[in-house]
Amino acid sequence: MKKIIFTENAPKPIGPYNQAIVNNNLLYTSGQIAIDLNSGQLVKASIEEETKLVMLHLSEILKAAHSDFSEVIKVSIFIKNMNDFAQINAVYAQYFEEEFAPARETIEVARLPKDANIEISLIANANLE
Repeated sequence: MKKIIFTENAPKPIGPYNQAIVNNNLLYTSGQIAIDLNSGQLVKASIEEETKLVMLHLSEILKAAHSDFSEVIKVSIFIKNMNDFAQINAVYAQYFEEEFAPARETIEVARLPKDANIEISLIANANLE
């Protein structure tokens, strides 16, 4: 059965979608960008700082589904500039043990919502029972 996941500790959706959905014990997050929770505005900082903020938002969504990064199965990373790959990867690696890291793709795109530099979504096991 489908369950909507929402936390005040991650950005509210800016359109007709939810932060995440759990279905059959799998969590599917919407893409997260570097939004400041207090202002609702996009944070324009170094790609490392933007990536950390996105990962923080994802962490809070995982917590709301009684999960964590160890339960992540698949990650999709969308970036405006593939030249940022090494810096993003350095931050991203802090959240996963290499031997248990999830499947992933990193895709360079022309534009992201609010002209963000990075957007990340994931699929993870959820523990709502």
